[in-house]
Amino acid sequence: MIHPTQTKKLLEDILLEVSWAKIAKQYFGKSASWMYNKLSETDGNGNIGGFTKAEKEQLQGALYDLAQRIRKTADKLEQ
Repeated sequence: MIHPTQTKKLLEDILLEVSWAKIAKQYFGKSASWMYNKLSETDGNGNIGGFTKAEKEQLQGALYDLAQRIRKTADKLEQ
């Protein structure tokens, strides 16, 4: 199991490259503040929070989808 404080560390390579607000809205139907609280492992009230197992799986799917969309767009540049 991933320790909650490791979420940002795991995403470190892409943390500043991704629009987390757009991922929150498009893939979760949530606000930017919801996503930033999840990434910071808080619940918005100063308590410990973070992603549930289901939310981690959903985030993984969102990142896979985004990666695929980026690759498809990059491939179009070859044409």
